[in-house]
Amino acid sequence: MLNSSRSKKLVSTAACGSLSSLVLGTLISGTAHAQPPSATLDAFRNTVGDRVEAVTILGGDFGVSGGAYNKFNDSTKKVSLNSSKFGGYGEIGDPQPLGDLGIGWQPILQGNLGYLTAKNNFQSGPLNGDTSEYKTFAIQFGGGARFWFDDHFSIASTFMGMYGNTENSYTANSVFAQQHQNQARELGLIDWNANTWTVRPALNFQYTYTWRRTIFTLSSSPTYFYTESFTSSSPNVNVNGGSTTWENKLDIDTPLGVECYGHEVRTGGFFSRTDLYGDISDGLQTDYIYEAHGRIVLDFLDQLWKVQWLGIGVSYMWGSNFDGWAYGVDAAFRF
Repeated sequence: MLNSSRSKKLVSTAACGSLSSLVLGTLISGTAHAQPPSATLDAFRNTVGDRVEAVTILGGDFGVSGGAYNKFNDSTKKVSLNSSKFGGYGEIGDPQPLGDLGIGWQPILQGNLGYLTAKNNFQSGPLNGDTSEYKTFAIQFGGGARFWFDDHFSIASTFMGMYGNTENSYTANSVFAQQHQNQARELGLIDWNANTWTVRPALNFQYTYTWRRTIFTLSSSPTYFYTESFTSSSPNVNVNGGSTTWENKLDIDTPLGVECYGHEVRTGGFFSRTDLYGDISDGLQTDYIYEAHGRIVLDFLDQLWKVQWLGIGVSYMWGSNFDGWAYGVDAAFRF
């Protein structure tokens, strides 16, 4: 079964975090003829690397939810962020016996195409009126296998690779930024472009139980991301780090026994908690994300080529310092 990802619209201050304050501090520390302190540049390199890795994963990975985020306790800036994704994963065919071990297995294919834009609009201080914009494009592909130990319990092992491109452009409207814009550009603090590669090994532990016609699925999915930049227009933008996500989820799928345009209506959804570790936690400024998702779909199994269901889904998400939402097409395919 292949689950299609959803297009999502986001509003967030978490993704860009304190980049603006680090850039501002760097400009204040330097003069027109002197380099800022190395400690300040090191802090900028570390922070921007975390942010680039975080937005690449958020914008390009099919397993990480986006949303319309609103961060609390920050009145100095407003960040609008839009993420569109198309992709998913799927097991191919029915489980086949693995020798004489009493274990079944299925090949898995996974992939995603994502595009993310973020605008940081400063609303107070020396940068009041300025805009810093980030654009990220990412594509990933990979696969693996799912192993069935009985009719209910299975483990999947997968490996994916991802390419990402992130660029920054800065619009200086404040007097302060206009005075220091050329210096900031020469230092590579603004108007830069970076290309990254990511490897993504993951496991998925899944238990499925059917009661009457309702399907309950419990799953746990630890995922590791290692990201490096291989080209960058700025000497101060360098990505080299690791992130881990661990999602635990309960999904419920219920057929309603009523038809719409000749297709049975199904409803359901899931509740999940995803714990974040490493650079993605630093980049998004939270250690976890909860998601409550609901869907209503029409059953197309054996009626439309490879389509199991098609409908709409809505999610509400929250973390330690934000809440948010996501919406889009909810689709599933069976091969």
